[in-house]
Amino acid sequence: MSSTPSPTATDEISWVLTPLLELPGVLHAVIATGDGLVEGASDGLGRASAERVAAMTATLHAASRAFTTSFTDVEQPRLAQTVVESDLGFAIVVPAGENTSLAVFTTPEAQLGNVAYQMQVQVAALGRALASPARRQDATARS
Repeated sequence: MSSTPSPTATDEISWVLTPLLELPGVLHAVIATGDGLVEGASDGLGRASAERVAAMTATLHAASRAFTTSFTDVEQPRLAQTVVESDLGFAIVVPAGENTSLAVFTTPEAQLGNVAYQMQVQVAALGRALASPARRQDATARS
């Protein structure tokens, strides 16, 4: 049994990334589980890179929580977002529901306020989609 999600599972959730990838300056996006597995990734990001991003997203969240706890003595603080700035751009990670995170990488010129806002919009849409039961067409209604 493989621990990597099937392409079908990844394709079913990747729709969340489309509006983010349409924003100016957004280069890549990944949806990752809390244990570092890829749930969805932008087409321009290779599978190996997406898997590294997912693993690092889990590590980054754990380190951010520990870092915050060190300052506050509050165990298990709720993270709103983690931002890493480099000369190449920004990596932004936000919680995206139970045991899931959304990560994007942007150019240095990207409008971070717009990106952060759209990330929250997509997280809310993902939450609604995952909470909704799957639609099933009634066999009697097909005639």
